[in-house]
Amino acid sequence: MVARTYSMGAFGLEAFPVEVETDLSTGLPAFEVVGLPDAAVKESRDRVRAAMKNCGFDFPVGRIVMNLAPADKRKEGPIYDLPLLLSLLKASGQLACDTDGAAFLGELSLSGQVRRVCGVLAMAVKAKEAGFKELFLPAANAREGAVIQGLTVYPVNDVQQLVGHLTGKKPISPERPGPREHIVEDMPDFADVRGQYEVKRALEIAASGGHSVILVGTPGSGKSMMAKRIPSILPEMTFEEALETTMIHSIAGKLPEGSALLSSRPFRAPHHTISPAGLSGGGSSPKPGEISLAHNGVLFLDELPEFTRPAMEILRQPMEDGVVTISRVGGNAAFPCRFMLVAAMNPCPCGYHGHPTRPCTCSPRAVERYQSRISGPLMERIDLHVQVLPVEFQQLSGKNTAESSAQIRKRVNTARQLQVERYKGLGYSCNAGIPSSQLEETVKATHEAQSLLEAAFDRFGFSARSYTRVLRVARTIADLERSENVQADHVAEAVQYRTLDRRL
Repeated sequence: MVARTYSMGAFGLEAFPVEVETDLSTGLPAFEVVGLPDAAVKESRDRVRAAMKNCGFDFPVGRIVMNLAPADKRKEGPIYDLPLLLSLLKASGQLACDTDGAAFLGELSLSGQVRRVCGVLAMAVKAKEAGFKELFLPAANAREGAVIQGLTVYPVNDVQQLVGHLTGKKPISPERPGPREHIVEDMPDFADVRGQYEVKRALEIAASGGHSVILVGTPGSGKSMMAKRIPSILPEMTFEEALETTMIHSIAGKLPEGSALLSSRPFRAPHHTISPAGLSGGGSSPKPGEISLAHNGVLFLDELPEFTRPAMEILRQPMEDGVVTISRVGGNAAFPCRFMLVAAMNPCPCGYHGHPTRPCTCSPRAVERYQSRISGPLMERIDLHVQVLPVEFQQLSGKNTAESSAQIRKRVNTARQLQVERYKGLGYSCNAGIPSSQLEETVKATHEAQSLLEAAFDRFGFSARSYTRVLRVARTIADLERSENVQADHVAEAVQYRTLDRRL
């Protein structure tokens, strides 16, 4: 007798339906799982056997063959424990029910408890597209799956509870999608930052347009402190952004237990010893790296020259395309990575090159060698280059409080809303994502602004990429001032943020 249940699988962010077939026949006792399973799936045999016995069911004696179709796609992880057990119960005649319109996911303990799994959101999206009406999930994953409308999600705590529901003895109440939560986190506030008005202005521009930024300054000038406060001024994620970001964190196993959608933009700050694969993602079954985990949020790289050259160069293509593709023998996995890069660095090895009072102990050659660790192509891809000067004593000891993050965020939200409405239906939502083909039409620079930009282009030797960066930043400055056209003063300020182009 052949019995069937259905489940889901995933490769990267791409999910696919899986049919679990069970054939029970006479012969020498054997228990085989086929269909390209990995080690975790093969170990399901022992978990299923123990769970059946401990839940009061009889483990069938005979030859058991279980197939996970399609057989040409690799099946990974313990998510198939629950559908394997149900299929075996149906094949042995211990469970009579129709499960054709439902998919099952869950890891089993030896006592029959159902444990949480990773990647549920991506699988729930695909389950709805594949025509499934019901999805049975571990109770710890139910809120995550219930985000998808049009799919009835049932939270399952243990095998006996699930069997009681399928036989009609004790139905499980479906998980109700709750209202989207907006959790107010206790984030560091810009009100704590004394002085540094020019730097805060640059960070406000960066947050308003989703621009990348590098902060260059001496030790103790506040580079890291201000970078860590950027999330406090970023606008809230839209539902689509939250769905995509949550999906990536779910696949990576980074989603907190019991979560639905992430409510705040991610802030990732990897150490400079991270490998290129740690940044881009990888593995035999590709998992997202730090640049994808920072999707729709901030990737903060402190002490940028201390990162290895291969790790830094990994950033170049994802910063342009907004997606990183990982190729493996089993296929290609593409992860979105539209992140806001925030980098910080010292101007030289000792850190005091250009300091107004402390002398630099580095030779000119050492300074040049240190700065050249960051390649020109990478520096060109960073929109704003900001010099961070030491804070004066009067500013530190003064009683005046600085502008709070809430005040800055209001202006950022206003500018972002203008951009969302302007780019509706175009595939991007902020000025940093304007394609070159639509740049001049979108920017709408005045004749004076164009003349100033031409003069700066000739004088400073800007490349074509620097030219597009200046226009995008100028468009953001105009949005902050609610100006329909880009004026000459907007271009002038944007040009000031390309200082490292001239140095490198």
